[in-house]
Amino acid sequence: MSEAADAYRSRNLLGIPETRLPEDFVDVEVAAALAEHRPPRDLAREHPESPLVWAELAQDALCDGDEIAAYAYARTGYHRGLDALRRAGWRGQGPIPASHAPNLGFLKALALLGEASRRIGDVTEADRVQEFLQEADPSLLA
Repeated sequence: MSEAADAYRSRNLLGIPETRLPEDFVDVEVAAALAEHRPPRDLAREHPESPLVWAELAQDALCDGDEIAAYAYARTGYHRGLDALRRAGWRGQGPIPASHAPNLGFLKALALLGEASRRIGDVTEADRVQEFLQEADPSLLA
């Protein structure tokens, strides 16, 4: 498939290259620790730079009905992820594929930020997050 056809298929009409966090990004280690049932609060102390750990805390807070804490945790993960993406060459637009495991923590934090925003009544933020997810990886909203 040609590069232009591939860009059209993925809705990346500008042809902006994908941004992939490094294979050794902290979230790979955090994901392994979470799989071993390590508590997210402990991991946040060890790896505060991890978007995934903040996303896990946000998810736990939403399950507990604490939308305000979930929003704060998700926003922290989102910003930690933005920092990491910028270090990886992201310039504020373009694909961030969910098929690349190190990107998943950021994308989860972003999705949870949208959900927490919706739950606290911040429709503008929830809509902005939906647009961001659409640009990052349309398969996330399919």
